[in-house]
Amino acid sequence: MITLSNLKDLNPRKNPKKQVGRGVGSGKGKTCGRGHKGDKSRSGYKTRPYYTGAGAPPHKVFPTRGFSNAAFKVEYIGINLDQIDRVFQDGEEVTRETLVSKGLISGNRGKRIKVLGQGEIQKKLRGISLDAATASAAEKIRNAGIALTVTKAV
Repeated sequence: MITLSNLKDLNPRKNPKKQVGRGVGSGKGKTCGRGHKGDKSRSGYKTRPYYTGAGAPPHKVFPTRGFSNAAFKVEYIGINLDQIDRVFQDGEEVTRETLVSKGLISGNRGKRIKVLGQGEIQKKLRGISLDAATASAAEKIRNAGIALTVTKAV
């Protein structure tokens, strides 16, 4: 039988509100549960990730072992055939310098340029001389009767 004495709150607060700073007798007076001195006792304190106080941060404590190939990663800028067809005219040659002058790429010297096979090429270009080409792009270029020179086949 349900009475007022055994009713249960179906939507209770997760934690009751902590009332602090109401005197020594309240149990949360004086330092309000923060302890004495130190960063955590001050207002506005936020924990920063990987902060270890006076100790060295973890990225300096842990040893670095092994080898990473990240320094030798080769990055490519992809240029599709439909982009080349849209920008270039008949009789022109596609090189890094012409791509920069036409605004298709910026002057990224560290990255290689790769021809991708999206779209078709309709123009009669003199030749395409870039760092790499996909198999489908190379096939479409050769079928169009254009000379393809790649410095590194991928």
